[in-house]
Amino acid sequence: MSQEERFVDIELKLVHTEDLVESLNQMVYQQSRRIDQLEAMVHQLAEHIRNNAQSAPGLINDRPPHY
Repeated sequence: MSQEERFVDIELKLVHTEDLVESLNQMVYQQSRRIDQLEAMVHQLAEHIRNNAQSAPGLINDRPPHY
């Protein structure tokens, strides 16, 4: 394998690696946004549960009628 062929091979691998890194970066960014959305939803649900627990404290710990 000549030196020029080796350089071309290295350049091709570098381009592939750059594409892969960009793709992974985009995926991490999308996952980060989704995690932020899910954390906001969990916070809203926790607030909802706290508010409902204060307005009707006995309902959360009551057993269903089939017990």
